[in-house]
Amino acid sequence: MPLARILIVDDDDLILHALDEVLEYEGFEVSSAGNVADALKLISANVYDVLLSDLHMPGAGDGLTVVSAMRHANPKAVTMLLSAFPEMDAASHAIMLQADQILVKPMDVTTLINAIKERLALGPPPVREVETVATILERTTQITIKDWFEHIQKDEKVMAVPLTYEQRTGHLPQILRDLVQRLRSFKTIGSKELVSAAAAQHGKIRRSQGYSAAMLVEESRMLQVSVFHTLQKNLACIDFSILLTEIMAIADEIDSQLSQAMASYITEPTSDLQPA
Repeated sequence: MPLARILIVDDDDLILHALDEVLEYEGFEVSSAGNVADALKLISANVYDVLLSDLHMPGAGDGLTVVSAMRHANPKAVTMLLSAFPEMDAASHAIMLQADQILVKPMDVTTLINAIKERLALGPPPVREVETVATILERTTQITIKDWFEHIQKDEKVMAVPLTYEQRTGHLPQILRDLVQRLRSFKTIGSKELVSAAAAQHGKIRRSQGYSAAMLVEESRMLQVSVFHTLQKNLACIDFSILLTEIMAIADEIDSQLSQAMASYITEPTSDLQPA
Protein backbone atom coordinates (compact mmCIF):
# COMPACT_ATOMS: atom_id res chain seq x y z
CA MET A 1 0.00 0.00 0.00
CA PRO A 2 1.39 3.46 -0.85
CA LEU A 3 2.08 5.74 2.09
CA ALA A 4 -0.66 8.23 2.89
CA ARG A 5 0.65 11.76 2.33
CA ILE A 6 -0.14 14.23 5.08
CA LEU A 7 0.43 17.99 5.34
CA ILE A 8 0.80 19.45 8.84
CA VAL A 9 0.31 23.20 9.32
CA ASP A 10 1.05 24.85 12.67
CA ASP A 11 2.84 28.06 13.69
CA ASP A 12 4.25 26.37 16.82
CA ASP A 13 7.63 24.88 15.82
CA LEU A 14 7.66 22.42 18.73
CA ILE A 15 4.25 21.01 17.84
CA LEU A 16 5.16 20.91 14.16
CA HIS A 17 8.39 18.99 14.80
CA ALA A 18 6.74 16.57 17.25
CA LEU A 19 3.84 15.78 14.90
CA ASP A 20 6.26 15.35 11.99
CA GLU A 21 8.27 12.71 13.88
CA VAL A 22 5.24 10.88 15.28
CA LEU A 23 3.38 10.67 11.98
CA GLU A 24 6.46 9.55 10.05
CA TYR A 25 6.97 6.84 12.67
CA GLU A 26 3.36 5.76 12.11
CA GLY A 27 4.02 5.32 8.39
CA PHE A 28 2.83 8.58 6.89
CA GLU A 29 4.73 10.58 4.30
CA VAL A 30 4.83 13.99 5.98
CA SER A 31 5.23 17.56 4.77
CA SER A 32 5.00 20.51 7.13
CA ALA A 33 4.45 24.28 7.01
CA GLY A 34 4.77 26.85 9.78
CA ASN A 35 2.46 29.45 8.26
CA VAL A 36 -0.41 29.87 5.82
CA ALA A 37 1.71 31.18 2.94
CA ASP A 38 4.05 28.16 3.00
CA ALA A 39 1.07 25.81 3.31
CA LEU A 40 -0.60 27.30 0.23
CA LYS A 41 2.61 26.84 -1.79
CA LEU A 42 2.83 23.17 -0.80
CA ILE A 43 -0.86 22.59 -1.55
CA SER A 44 -0.53 24.08 -5.03
CA ALA A 45 2.52 21.95 -5.83
CA ASN A 46 1.64 18.55 -4.30
CA VAL A 47 -1.18 16.06 -3.83
CA TYR A 48 -2.07 15.07 -0.26
CA ASP A 49 -4.36 12.54 1.36
CA VAL A 50 -4.71 14.39 4.68
CA LEU A 51 -4.47 17.96 5.92
CA LEU A 52 -3.90 18.48 9.64
CA SER A 53 -3.91 22.22 10.38
CA ASP A 54 -4.05 24.47 13.42
CA LEU A 55 -7.19 26.61 13.21
CA HIS A 56 -5.78 29.75 14.81
CA MET A 57 -2.61 31.16 13.28
CA PRO A 58 -1.18 34.69 13.23
CA GLY A 59 -0.64 36.71 10.09
CA ALA A 60 -2.71 36.62 6.92
CA GLY A 61 -5.28 33.83 6.91
CA ASP A 62 -5.89 30.95 9.29
CA GLY A 63 -6.70 27.26 9.24
CA LEU A 64 -9.90 27.81 7.28
CA THR A 65 -7.91 29.46 4.50
CA VAL A 66 -5.67 26.40 4.31
CA VAL A 67 -8.65 24.02 4.37
CA SER A 68 -10.40 25.93 1.61
CA ALA A 69 -7.27 25.87 -0.55
CA MET A 70 -6.92 22.13 0.01
CA ARG A 71 -10.57 21.60 -0.89
CA HIS A 72 -9.96 23.37 -4.16
CA ALA A 73 -6.62 21.77 -5.08
CA ASN A 74 -7.07 18.30 -3.52
CA PRO A 75 -10.83 17.71 -3.17
CA LYS A 76 -10.34 14.07 -2.13
CA ALA A 77 -8.08 14.97 0.81
CA VAL A 78 -9.33 14.55 4.38
CA THR A 79 -9.19 17.92 6.16
CA MET A 80 -8.81 18.10 9.95
CA LEU A 81 -8.47 21.20 12.13
CA LEU A 82 -6.82 21.50 15.55
CA SER A 83 -8.27 24.07 17.96
CA ALA A 84 -7.35 24.99 21.52
CA PHE A 85 -10.94 26.12 22.20
CA PRO A 86 -13.28 23.23 23.08
CA GLU A 87 -16.41 25.42 23.20
CA MET A 88 -17.04 26.84 19.74
CA ASP A 89 -20.82 26.67 19.48
CA ALA A 90 -21.24 29.73 17.28
CA ALA A 91 -18.35 28.98 14.93
CA SER A 92 -18.30 25.19 14.79
CA HIS A 93 -21.16 24.89 12.28
CA ALA A 94 -19.46 27.24 9.83
CA ILE A 95 -16.12 25.52 10.33
CA MET A 96 -17.59 22.06 9.77
CA LEU A 97 -18.99 23.22 6.45
CA GLN A 98 -15.35 23.44 5.34
CA ALA A 99 -13.42 20.86 7.39
CA ASP A 100 -14.18 17.17 7.91
CA GLN A 101 -13.33 17.14 11.61
CA ILE A 102 -12.29 19.43 14.48
CA LEU A 103 -9.83 18.06 17.04
CA VAL A 104 -9.36 19.82 20.37
CA LYS A 105 -5.89 20.59 21.73
CA PRO A 106 -4.17 19.22 23.71
CA MET A 107 -4.68 15.73 22.31
CA ASP A 108 -2.70 12.61 23.08
CA VAL A 109 -0.82 11.05 20.19
CA THR A 110 -2.79 7.79 20.16
CA THR A 111 -6.13 9.60 19.84
CA LEU A 112 -4.76 11.78 17.04
CA ILE A 113 -3.35 8.85 15.07
CA ASN A 114 -6.58 6.88 15.47
CA ALA A 115 -8.66 9.88 14.32
CA ILE A 116 -6.55 10.26 11.17
CA LYS A 117 -6.67 6.53 10.36
CA GLU A 118 -10.43 6.36 10.97
CA ARG A 119 -11.02 9.27 8.59
CA LEU A 120 -8.84 7.68 5.94
CA ALA A 121 -10.71 4.40 6.33
CA LEU A 122 -13.96 6.17 5.47
CA GLY A 123 -12.57 7.01 2.04
CA PRO A 124 -12.44 10.38 0.29
CA PRO A 125 -14.94 12.95 1.54
CA PRO A 126 -17.72 13.99 -0.85
CA VAL A 127 -16.57 16.66 -3.27
CA ARG A 128 -18.08 20.00 -2.29
CA GLU A 129 -18.97 22.49 -4.98
CA VAL A 130 -17.09 25.76 -4.59
CA GLU A 131 -18.48 28.98 -6.05
CA THR A 132 -17.11 32.48 -6.26
CA VAL A 133 -18.80 35.13 -4.14
CA ALA A 134 -19.89 36.85 -7.36
CA THR A 135 -21.60 33.67 -8.58
CA ILE A 136 -23.36 33.17 -5.24
CA LEU A 137 -24.68 36.74 -5.23
CA GLU A 138 -25.79 36.42 -8.84
CA ARG A 139 -27.60 33.17 -8.10
CA THR A 140 -29.32 34.52 -4.97
CA THR A 141 -30.27 38.02 -6.15
CA GLN A 142 -33.98 37.65 -5.43
CA ILE A 143 -33.33 36.06 -2.03
CA THR A 144 -31.04 38.96 -1.08
CA ILE A 145 -33.64 41.49 -2.20
CA LYS A 146 -36.35 39.76 -0.17
CA ASP A 147 -34.06 39.73 2.88
CA TRP A 148 -33.32 43.44 2.38
CA PHE A 149 -37.02 44.30 2.17
CA GLU A 150 -37.73 42.40 5.38
CA HIS A 151 -35.06 44.46 7.16
CA ILE A 152 -36.28 47.76 5.70
CA GLN A 153 -39.86 47.06 6.76
CA LYS A 154 -38.69 47.25 10.37
CA ASP A 155 -37.49 50.84 9.95
CA GLU A 156 -40.43 53.12 10.76
CA LYS A 157 -38.81 56.26 9.36
CA VAL A 158 -38.07 54.71 5.97
CA MET A 159 -41.46 53.05 5.76
CA ALA A 160 -43.15 56.39 6.55
CA VAL A 161 -42.59 57.20 2.86
CA PRO A 162 -45.43 55.25 1.17
CA LEU A 163 -44.07 53.20 -1.76
CA THR A 164 -45.05 49.99 -3.49
CA TYR A 165 -42.78 46.96 -3.27
CA GLU A 166 -41.60 47.61 -6.84
CA GLN A 167 -40.82 51.26 -6.05
CA ARG A 168 -38.99 50.24 -2.89
CA THR A 169 -36.86 47.49 -4.43
CA GLY A 170 -36.75 48.40 -8.13
CA HIS A 171 -33.17 49.69 -7.96
CA LEU A 172 -31.71 46.59 -6.33
CA PRO A 173 -31.39 44.13 -9.27
CA GLN A 174 -29.09 46.50 -11.18
CA ILE A 175 -27.29 47.59 -8.00
CA LEU A 176 -26.50 43.93 -7.30
CA ARG A 177 -25.46 43.34 -10.93
CA ASP A 178 -23.04 46.26 -10.57
CA LEU A 179 -21.72 44.68 -7.37
CA VAL A 180 -21.18 41.35 -9.13
CA GLN A 181 -19.40 43.14 -11.97
CA ARG A 182 -17.12 44.83 -9.45
CA LEU A 183 -16.20 41.49 -7.88
CA ARG A 184 -15.39 39.99 -11.27
CA SER A 185 -13.34 43.00 -12.37
CA PHE A 186 -10.75 42.46 -9.60
CA LYS A 187 -10.37 46.23 -9.21
CA THR A 188 -8.34 47.34 -6.20
CA ILE A 189 -10.06 48.54 -3.03
CA GLY A 190 -10.87 52.24 -3.33
CA SER A 191 -11.01 52.11 -7.13
CA LYS A 192 -12.99 54.93 -8.75
CA GLU A 193 -13.01 53.37 -12.22
CA LEU A 194 -16.37 51.62 -11.97
CA VAL A 195 -19.38 53.93 -12.09
CA SER A 196 -22.85 52.73 -11.11
CA ALA A 197 -25.43 54.57 -13.18
CA ALA A 198 -28.09 52.70 -11.21
CA ALA A 199 -26.79 54.16 -7.93
CA ALA A 200 -26.79 57.70 -9.30
CA GLN A 201 -30.31 57.29 -10.66
CA HIS A 202 -31.43 55.83 -7.35
CA GLY A 203 -30.33 58.98 -5.53
CA LYS A 204 -32.41 61.16 -7.86
CA ILE A 205 -35.47 58.95 -7.58
CA ARG A 206 -35.33 58.75 -3.79
CA ARG A 207 -35.14 62.55 -3.54
CA SER A 208 -38.22 62.90 -5.74
CA GLN A 209 -39.99 60.34 -3.54
CA GLY A 210 -39.32 62.35 -0.40
CA TYR A 211 -36.49 60.35 1.16
CA SER A 212 -34.04 62.04 3.51
CA ALA A 213 -30.29 61.55 3.19
CA ALA A 214 -30.38 59.47 6.38
CA MET A 215 -32.88 57.09 4.76
CA LEU A 216 -30.53 56.56 1.82
CA VAL A 217 -27.73 55.70 4.24
CA GLU A 218 -29.96 53.24 6.09
CA GLU A 219 -30.97 51.53 2.83
CA SER A 220 -27.30 51.10 1.97
CA ARG A 221 -26.46 49.76 5.42
CA MET A 222 -29.24 47.20 5.16
CA LEU A 223 -27.98 46.14 1.74
CA GLN A 224 -24.61 45.25 3.24
CA VAL A 225 -26.36 43.33 6.02
CA SER A 226 -28.46 41.38 3.51
CA VAL A 227 -25.50 40.59 1.23
CA PHE A 228 -23.46 39.26 4.16
CA HIS A 229 -26.50 37.34 5.41
CA THR A 230 -26.74 35.67 1.99
CA LEU A 231 -23.06 34.72 2.11
CA GLN A 232 -23.49 33.34 5.62
CA LYS A 233 -26.18 30.98 4.34
CA ASN A 234 -23.84 29.80 1.57
CA LEU A 235 -20.65 29.23 3.57
CA ALA A 236 -20.39 25.64 2.38
CA CYS A 237 -19.87 26.87 -1.19
CA ILE A 238 -17.38 29.66 -0.49
CA ASP A 239 -13.63 29.57 -1.13
CA PHE A 240 -12.36 30.83 2.23
CA SER A 241 -8.90 31.56 0.83
CA ILE A 242 -10.24 34.66 -0.95
CA LEU A 243 -13.27 35.46 1.23
CA LEU A 244 -11.69 38.35 3.15
CA THR A 245 -10.67 40.11 -0.07
CA GLU A 246 -14.15 39.63 -1.51
CA ILE A 247 -15.84 41.00 1.63
CA MET A 248 -13.62 44.09 1.51
CA ALA A 249 -14.54 44.60 -2.15
CA ILE A 250 -18.26 44.26 -1.36
CA ALA A 251 -18.09 46.85 1.41
CA ASP A 252 -16.04 49.18 -0.80
CA GLU A 253 -18.45 48.87 -3.73
CA ILE A 254 -21.61 49.40 -1.67
CA ASP A 255 -20.01 52.45 -0.04
CA SER A 256 -19.09 53.73 -3.51
CA GLN A 257 -22.66 53.21 -4.70
CA LEU A 258 -23.95 55.12 -1.69
CA SER A 259 -21.52 57.96 -2.44
CA GLN A 260 -22.77 58.14 -6.03
CA ALA A 261 -26.41 58.05 -4.90
CA MET A 262 -25.78 60.83 -2.37
CA ALA A 263 -24.03 63.00 -4.98
CA SER A 264 -27.00 62.85 -7.34
CA TYR A 265 -29.42 63.27 -4.42
CA ILE A 266 -27.71 66.50 -3.37
CA THR A 267 -27.47 67.98 -6.87
CA GLU A 268 -31.09 67.20 -7.77
CA PRO A 269 -33.14 70.43 -8.00
CA THR A 270 -35.08 71.23 -4.83
CA SER A 271 -38.24 71.54 -6.90
CA ASP A 272 -38.17 67.75 -7.20
CA LEU A 273 -38.48 67.20 -3.47
CA GLN A 274 -42.20 66.61 -3.76
CA PRO A 275 -43.42 63.91 -6.14
CA ALA A 276 -45.74 65.05 -8.91
